[in-house]
Amino acid sequence: MRIRKVGIVLFLAIVAILAASLNVSAQETPGKVYVVPIKGEINRATHNFVRDVVDDLNREGAEAIIFEIDTYGGLVDEAIKIKDVIIDTNIPTISYVNNKAASAGVLITIASEHVVMAENAVIGSAETIPNTEKVLSMWRGVLRDTAQYRGRDSLVIEAMADKDIEIPGLVSADKLVNLTAQEAIEYGVADILTKDYREMLDHFGYNSSDIEVVDEGLQVKLAKYISNPYISTILLTLGFVGLVIEILTPGFGLGGTISIMGFALYFGGNILAGNSNWTSLILFVVGLILLIIEGLVPGFGLPGIGGLIFVVAGTVLAMQDLSTAVLSLSISIIITALVAIVMVKMGFKSKLLNKIILNNRLEGKKGYLSNEAEANMIGKEGVSLTELRPSGFATIEGEKYDVLSEGGFIPKGTQIKVIRVEGAKIFVRRV
Repeated sequence: MRIRKVGIVLFLAIVAILAASLNVSAQETPGKVYVVPIKGEINRATHNFVRDVVDDLNREGAEAIIFEIDTYGGLVDEAIKIKDVIIDTNIPTISYVNNKAASAGVLITIASEHVVMAENAVIGSAETIPNTEKVLSMWRGVLRDTAQYRGRDSLVIEAMADKDIEIPGLVSADKLVNLTAQEAIEYGVADILTKDYREMLDHFGYNSSDIEVVDEGLQVKLAKYISNPYISTILLTLGFVGLVIEILTPGFGLGGTISIMGFALYFGGNILAGNSNWTSLILFVVGLILLIIEGLVPGFGLPGIGGLIFVVAGTVLAMQDLSTAVLSLSISIIITALVAIVMVKMGFKSKLLNKIILNNRLEGKKGYLSNEAEANMIGKEGVSLTELRPSGFATIEGEKYDVLSEGGFIPKGTQIKVIRVEGAKIFVRRV
């Protein structure tokens, strides 16, 4: 009996020692901290990237997440989604403003539990575009709710978005709040100033020895790069110029390839970035089909007008901002028109364009004469190229004309002479 009791005591002691050792091991082995970059334009690709990374880290059980922010802003809807992702996670979060957090970047910054500013960073200018009362009111509400939830000064945050808010000593009316790093600390928007990951982790009590920077995916990088207004303008121009080259050159070749690649990258990049959806691409394709139908039918009618409308509408809707879209489209059209003019002057011709453009000339070699040429033709001699029954062709001083014989049938190869001209009719007789 005593032996059994001793065995039980030893077993319990061993279990206690193992549990203690496991606990110590767990305490001595801190989890990993991940740095998630949020840089460039805030768009759909940015939201998808942040959402997927946070979902993975939720399953993995990271000790903390540092969101490194450097952005001028972007789409409000996508910024709100990113804010929700940050607030919903159970992992401790730190927003690190490295350089700037403007516009939609303000909301993402204050969504984290802690805010860190680099010494030279700024935060503010969160006014919406368009700045209508309805949109601004909604946006202020989101900013205020998030600031209050995280214990930040909601009035200062709202003043970043609404220039009608006046804060004595900070900002006057008609001005948006922009805070330097030191001012962000002073007004309670940020907690500390540092550029060192280890220092910020130690300050907030995270003793992780392992910090990993998450790389942005190819989709995010591609979407941000292509959706840039300057790059979008270049791609749009390449698309239209390639289309013109394909129309003015026989067969399918370099022009068609350039056009397809340009339009594919233009629409694909903006769809990935969340600036547009598949509707814009469908409108554009329908417009091209209508223009092709118009090119196969003489004249210019409803398909051509509808095609132009659909192409313009699809192109404009593919970009985030209307003014930027109109500017990009205007530049593309001007450059394309110049390329088309140069190619036509170089001798490039299209059967498709010839069907909708009057390109016929009344040339002398086809038997047409100007009023000045009529008097000069009388008395000139030539040779009949065909039998004249009474009409046919003849060469007169090396030029081919449609002529009429006066005096009956004239065989081929007979010497003839012009006796009179009546309008486009040239009368001849054998010499």
